[in-house]
Amino acid sequence: MELDMYAEELIQSYEHPSHKGVIENPTLERHEENISCGDKITVYIKLENNKIIDIKFNGLGCVISMGSADMLIEELKNKEVDDIEKLKKEDLLKIIGIDPGPVRMHCATLALRAVKKAIFEYEKKEPDKETKEL
Repeated sequence: MELDMYAEELIQSYEHPSHKGVIENPTLERHEENISCGDKITVYIKLENNKIIDIKFNGLGCVISMGSADMLIEELKNKEVDDIEKLKKEDLLKIIGIDPGPVRMHCATLALRAVKKAIFEYEKKEPDKETKEL
């Protein structure tokens, strides 16, 4: 795929998100904001046997933050908690198919930061260095 096709998929995920909404009685819920631009997201995660059985997000933000959130969440369904903890920024960039550059990287990683912090909080662990830098 060329860059334009990836960008189009990101825009499509922004305009018609498949995973936007709220889960009633989630196992985990985490709100994060990008203070540099005002993007906001809340992720809702339902776990069963340390596996994500449902996940949704709600928020307001730019194409990159909200499109990336929708695409990331599609990839996280049925993943184990341990696998989520190991996710890195590079994994997210492969999912979304573009490198947003240093100025917009915090937009792209907002949902990943929220999901990982929720998982670390659930596990009663301190977030790893990678997560703190997202």
